[in-house]
Amino acid sequence: MRRFAKLVTEVLAPWVWVVWLPAAIGWSATGTAFGALVWGAVVAVFGAVIPMAVIVHGARRGRWDNHHVTRREDRLVPLLTCVGSVGVGIAVLALAGAPHEMVALAAAMVSTLVVTTAITLAPGGRGWKISVHSGVAFGAIAILAIQSGPWWALLWAASALVAWSRVELGDHTTGQVCGGAVLGVLGGGGIYSAGLVLLG
Repeated sequence: MRRFAKLVTEVLAPWVWVVWLPAAIGWSATGTAFGALVWGAVVAVFGAVIPMAVIVHGARRGRWDNHHVTRREDRLVPLLTCVGSVGVGIAVLALAGAPHEMVALAAAMVSTLVVTTAITLAPGGRGWKISVHSGVAFGAIAILAIQSGPWWALLWAASALVAWSRVELGDHTTGQVCGGAVLGVLGGGGIYSAGLVLLG
């Protein structure tokens, strides 16, 4: 089971969700393959490619244990990199006149990242290693269901599999993956919905 859990953790890692979700939202927003590719690529580059390049580079130099950055105390630079990169991505989307769905998606991403950072790195030894894997997996499906219909919520089964894998590998407790799931659904989904209303 551990080998399967490791496979799930890699195949459904946060960066994977952040690559395909923007393309799906872009397709839904524009109805064209071109829109899906262009706007999806912008969000994917700033939300996944740049942060993962920094994270992998840091892991290779020994700044943290691996590309999942499993030690809570090592997560400051990776999380701030994600926040900064997605923040720049929002500016690019706004300046380029992107569909409001794409701006709302990026806003949901950066907002949940800020909350994740605050929870993870709370001062005074109060930090808690909330699961980014779980948060992204559950948040992505929440956003997809809001955008494209409630039947997509059935894919939460895949999100639950991700949460299970993190506990099975000993990288998170059940509470940490549940916390991530709640943040992803309520934070990510809620902010995306609010963004659609405010920008629409």
